[in-house]
Amino acid sequence: MAATAASGLQMATARPCISSSRGMVKAGAAILGANSKGTSWAKLASGSHISSTLPFERTLMSSSVKLNKVVTRAMSESSENKPVSGLPIDLRGKRAFIAGVADDNGYGWAIAKSLAASGAEILVGTWVPALNIFETSLRRGKFDESRLLPDGSLMEITKVYPLDAVFDNPEDVPEDVKANKRYAGSSKWTVQEVAESVKQDYGSIDILVHSLANGPEVTKPLLETSRKGYLAAISASSYSYVSLLRHFIPLMNPGGSSISLTYIASERIIPGYGGGMSSAKAALESDTRVLAFEAGRKNRIRVNTISAGPLRSRAAKAIGFIDTMIEYSLANAPLQKELSADEVGNVAAFLASPLASAVTGTVMYVDNGLNVMGVGVDSPVFKDLNIPTDKHQG
Repeated sequence: MAATAASGLQMATARPCISSSRGMVKAGAAILGANSKGTSWAKLASGSHISSTLPFERTLMSSSVKLNKVVTRAMSESSENKPVSGLPIDLRGKRAFIAGVADDNGYGWAIAKSLAASGAEILVGTWVPALNIFETSLRRGKFDESRLLPDGSLMEITKVYPLDAVFDNPEDVPEDVKANKRYAGSSKWTVQEVAESVKQDYGSIDILVHSLANGPEVTKPLLETSRKGYLAAISASSYSYVSLLRHFIPLMNPGGSSISLTYIASERIIPGYGGGMSSAKAALESDTRVLAFEAGRKNRIRVNTISAGPLRSRAAKAIGFIDTMIEYSLANAPLQKELSADEVGNVAAFLASPLASAVTGTVMYVDNGLNVMGVGVDSPVFKDLNIPTDKHQG
C-alpha cells in the first residue's frame, strides 16, 4: 500500500501528489524577534516589503491547464540590504522538496508555509490518486486562505510532482497498480523517477522533508496485526524516508537539511495506535540517527526528525481517537494549549536554517512538553494534590 500524507498522529489515510505551478514567490527573510507576540505565525514576521500586485501565469505540470492568477509577490529588493533586528531565519535562495502534501491542514502543508515564509522555493510531492482533488482545490482557490503568509503574499508551489514513495523505481510497481485508474495519466512517480525529474528541472535542492506515513491496519492491536500489514506500515512510514534520502542526496547541496515527522508512540505505549505504526516510528527514529552519521560524513547533510503532538487534521481523524488524544494532551502537558500545525512548521524552518547548523541526528519534540510527563495528572489518583493549572487557558 502506498505511503500517505502524515499529519496529526503521524498516520495518514489520504496520500500525496500534484503537478502544479511554476509561479514562484520569493518571500523575504523571516525574523524571530525577541519581542514577538501572538500566534506562531507572528513569530515568522517577514522582513521584506510587499511589492506591487503582479499577474502571472501558472502552468499546471500534470495537466495542460493554464490559468492566470493575480498574487501579491513578496519581494525583498527594497529591504534586502537593510539590517534586520532579531535573529533571522533566512532561507532565500534555498529550494525545498516536501513529500506528503495532500491538503491544507496537515503538518506537511504547515512546514511548506514556514519554509516559504522564510524565503525558500517550494516543490511538493503528492500521492498520485490525490492529484486531481488537490490540484482542483488549489486551482479554484480553496486553499488561498491557508496559503496566506505573514507578509500578505500567498505561498506559491513552484511545481508539484506525482509521488508514491512505496515504490523505489518502475520495476517495483506491480501490474495491478499500473493498471489502476487512479494512476492513469500520471507518470514518473516512483522515488527514483521523481528525484531524476527534480534534478532535470532544477538541478539541486537544499531541504528535504518527509511527511509520509501509512498503516493499513493501524486500528488493530499489534497482536492482531498481520505480517503484510506490519511490513506495509514499515515500508510506507519508515523505509520511504531511507529511499527518499538515498535518491535525493545526490541532488542536495552540502550543508543541506533533511527532516521527517515521528510520534511519541515510538517510545511510549499509545493504545489504539497499532498495526505496526509504533514500530515504524521507532524504526524512523533509529534510522534518523544512522542516516545523520552517514549523510553527515559523506554529504554534509543534517538529518533530524520532529516528534509532533496530536493534531486535529483530516488524516488523523481517520484513526478514530484523535480528539481523545488532544484532550489528554490539554489535561496533562506542561503547556495546556492545543498544538497548532504552524508551531511544527516553524520548528522545521529552524532545523532547515543555518541557525541549526550543528543540530543533527536528533528527535525534536514539539508537543507542548507532553513527552516529559511520567504520569497522567488528570488521573483520579492525584485528585487530592495541588497540581497547578494554566490560569490563562481559555
